[in-house]
Amino acid sequence: MATKYASIDAYIATFADEVREVLEEVRRVIHASVPGSGESISYQMPTITLDGRSLVHFAAWKHHLGMYPLPIGDPELQRVLEPYRAGEGTARFRYRDPIPYDLIGQLAVTLVNERPVDAAVRRP
Repeated sequence: MATKYASIDAYIATFADEVREVLEEVRRVIHASVPGSGESISYQMPTITLDGRSLVHFAAWKHHLGMYPLPIGDPELQRVLEPYRAGEGTARFRYRDPIPYDLIGQLAVTLVNERPVDAAVRRP
């Protein structure tokens, strides 16, 4: 049976130091890019939330960090994202390569801006 994580901290604690550092930095970058964001565990993955709804998930795998979903607009962003695309809605950032933290922050901001606007004002 799959492990159930009570928090992102509990999830991150299960990995080796090198992977923990990546996970902590991804978490930090997304929170810095999306002021007012929260977090939870969803689908047994770290999930950054906004206004109580999931915004983006990330997960550590043996050789890469996965990020889900991906924004769908902005052709220039799609071009930059292409080397990391691992299927529809999935990015794969290999640990052996430098992790593009700036791109991860940009993806989070774009996901916020692509959300349907209810009564709330668009953020960042």
